[in-house]
Formats: sequence, structure tokens, C-alpha cells
Amino acid sequence: QVQVVESGGGSVQAGGSLRLSCTASTVSVRTFATYDMTWFRQAPGKERDFVAAISRNSGSTNYAASVKGRFTISRDNAKNTVYLQMNSLKPEDTAVYYCVGGSFPTWPRIRPNDYYYWGQGTQVTVSS
Repeated sequence: QVQVVESGGGSVQAGGSLRLSCTASTVSVRTFATYDMTWFRQAPGKERDFVAAISRNSGSTNYAASVKGRFTISRDNAKNTVYLQMNSLKPEDTAVYYCVGGSFPTWPRIRPNDYYYWGQGTQVTVSS
């Protein structure tokens, strides 16, 4: 699995947009390209939930029902970076967002317990 740093969070009003970034600076470009990458989020007092996943070759994406049609996950393997474009944000999207990655025999891997490298996350706050 890979260690990453998340960024791009902030405070926005409902209906606004944010783009989160997740960069893996401790691995080579070639190694990063072998990782499937996933975003999770955790709201105060709640469990960590799956948000979106992208396969290592960007051929496949998967989204939680609550964000489908509003969020878009993408990656730039040349920059060791994964993005989460979040549009039409709602107050219920307020959470700390985490990015994780790894090489697994199956995809997607949407259980938090599948991952052991977690960064600090980035806070997203959406006000009504």
C-alpha cells in the first residue's frame, strides 16, 4: 500500500465545488501506476465510508450512491496524483476525506479495513 498526502479541502456553501488532490511522493511513477486508488470520508461521530475508487489504469471507476453524478474521481499517473472533483456539494458531504491505495487481486476494495496506510485527510465543510 502507499502513503499519500491529501489536500484541497475547505469550506464552501451548498451547491459549490471543490477539487481534492491526493499525492504519493514516496514511490516512483512506475510504482504508483500499479495502485488502485480510493477515497473515503468520515463525518463526526460516524464510520468511515467509501466515496469513490479508480482502477490502476483509469479504466474503471466506482462511486457510492450518495455521490454518483456529483463527484468525479480521476488520476494523473505521471504526477502520482489522484483527484476528486466534487460538484453540487451538500451539507451532508461535510467530512474529513481520506485517500488510500494499494495493489489488490480484486477491484474495487471499498472496506476501510482493507487499508492500513491512512493520511491526515483533508476537511470539507459544506454550509447550508
